[in-house]
Amino acid sequence: MVKKMKSSSGSAAASQQGSHLAASVKDSAQQIWLAGMGAFSKAQEEGTKVFETLVKEGLNLQKKTQGLAEDKISEVTGRMSAMADNVTAKAGQNWDKLEAIFEARTAKAMGKLGVPTAKDVDALVKRVDALAAAVARLSKSAPAKTAPAKSARAARTTKAGAAAEPAAKTPVRRARKTAGA
Repeated sequence: MVKKMKSSSGSAAASQQGSHLAASVKDSAQQIWLAGMGAFSKAQEEGTKVFETLVKEGLNLQKKTQGLAEDKISEVTGRMSAMADNVTAKAGQNWDKLEAIFEARTAKAMGKLGVPTAKDVDALVKRVDALAAAVARLSKSAPAKTAPAKSARAARTTKAGAAAEPAAKTPVRRARKTAGA
């Protein structure tokens, strides 16, 4: 029985130790619970402040990125404008070349058809002016001469008119031949 007593006195100590341990665990759990409640309360209070801080930082970041994006857009726009100007200049040069080729081919075709060029017309105008001046000189000097001189002058005028007439008709004949061919 002594053994039983020892064990029962050990059991009382163990039970006292167990209840002390239970109280200690209960106190720890109570403290953990209170710490959690405090953290939750603090998070609610500071959560608003943190949220507002995050919003401000977000706005600042958005402003910075918008500024950078606008700078990049301006840079790209400048490059594209330069490229467009370059392409326009090259197109203008090509257009000038095309125009020169067209003019040359048109002049060649008109020459084949016998159409007089601007140089030909200018030469004819100069020739007509020279003939008109010669006629004017002859008309001023004609009253001083006798009648036979007038007939010589008329012969010269007829020769000049006959020489000018075939030159004017020649392109027309060529044009008809080419058009008929």
